[in-house]
Amino acid sequence: NQFLGNIRSTNVIVHVVRCFEDADITHVDGSIDPIRDIETIDTELIFSDLEVITRRKDSIKKHVRAGKKEAAAEEKLLEVLEKHLESGQPARSYEFNELEQEIISAVQLITIKPVLFCCNVDEGDVVTGNDMVRKVEKHASAMQAEVVWLCASMEAEIAELEDEEERQEFLSDLGLTQPGLEVLSVKSYNLLGLQTYFTAGEKEVRAWTFKRGSKAPQAAGVIHTDFERGFIRAETYSFADLMEYDSEKAIKEAGKLRVEGKEYVVEDGDIMHFLFNV
Repeated sequence: NQFLGNIRSTNVIVHVVRCFEDADITHVDGSIDPIRDIETIDTELIFSDLEVITRRKDSIKKHVRAGKKEAAAEEKLLEVLEKHLESGQPARSYEFNELEQEIISAVQLITIKPVLFCCNVDEGDVVTGNDMVRKVEKHASAMQAEVVWLCASMEAEIAELEDEEERQEFLSDLGLTQPGLEVLSVKSYNLLGLQTYFTAGEKEVRAWTFKRGSKAPQAAGVIHTDFERGFIRAETYSFADLMEYDSEKAIKEAGKLRVEGKEYVVEDGDIMHFLFNV
């Protein structure tokens, strides 16, 4: 129950799936079948959601009997969704209209959450994947889910390498340009609708996470609410500009430093300097 409760409070589910053979690492079912393993977990989550729907229907019965339209609309949706789940389909595969999305948001279903399948492969398959990964990709496509693969044991080795040059050499020898965990992070951010901007000063450079589509004042509010309330303007340039011109001084001389107002939609990788009234 605690395990399911933890999943229920998340925004995205990362489902790690075994996609490698190793006689020294036993499997509870005695064989390796990633689709079977996925369906086993999905069934448990569907059962959990069905219990939630049953409890929710019981809790609104008195409001339905009292003739409240909102309760009647919710009960109707819950009954339709109950049949959908009983057919073995997760809630995320049901096509909700705008009103239904508003109704169901309060129910906290697990299977409505977006899923990212993380296939754990062996070192030899870390670049191109394998047949088991292909099966997971096909399954994920039908579920409108994302897939990434990595080798967990190799990622542990990479994490222990503190020297960046040694780290890059290790990745290059494997035919990789970046660790699998970085790919996993990027895909997770995309599913969550998150992006990153940077602030840079003489003492430190910091990364700030914000919701995709945020305007400059809302993005500034991530640092402190005073930044949002007293927002005047933002001076900004892109990370790509920094890579091209190498310094803020050169960026200014090239005319790439922009002054943006309250309507500016912050982009992923922007480097921001906010001006505000206290």
